[in-house]
Amino acid sequence: LASPESSVSVSAHNAAVGLTKAPGSTGLWEKFRFGLDAATLQERLFVSEENVDGFLDTVLCPSFCSQSALESQPLIEVLDVTEDRIRIRLQ
Repeated sequence: LASPESSVSVSAHNAAVGLTKAPGSTGLWEKFRFGLDAATLQERLFVSEENVDGFLDTVLCPSFCSQSALESQPLIEVLDVTEDRIRIRLQ
């Protein structure tokens, strides 16, 4: 993290933390953890094609699914992610 560029904004009903990657860091962030201390951290995933696919694989087809069931699952593509919306295409 690049701490001088990171920011915190707190209001009566919301808090936002803006994190900035260090200059040498590349690639998308996959997940983050938050909490009051190290013992109570919760993990959340960023919205990405891989994370959506992984979530749907877990929800739609448990480990006992057959190969033919896996092949017939819909193709899911994350098209756009903004603060206001997420666009996902299913085929």
